[in-house]
Amino acid sequence: MQTEKLSISLPTDMARMVRRQVEEGGYASNSEVIRDALRMWQQREQERGQRLNAIRASLDAAAADPVRHSADKVSGHFDRLLSEAEKTAKS
Repeated sequence: MQTEKLSISLPTDMARMVRRQVEEGGYASNSEVIRDALRMWQQREQERGQRLNAIRASLDAAAADPVRHSADKVSGHFDRLLSEAEKTAKS
């Protein structure tokens, strides 16, 4: 694996967390902690992208084959949502 050296600045509390992980033996070096954190971030971003793609596919499918509802049905739906929201706000 090719590597490239970067210099980063972290808030004091994050720097302490990194050093603590190394001191406790969870990681061999500060760099290893940062690499693991970046891998987790990368995985989270990939999963987020997959979720967005699934949502886009659902929206595309709905747009291609729309279900038509009457104005009364739509109005009733939003009236129920508003009523539920108002009840929750009063609680």
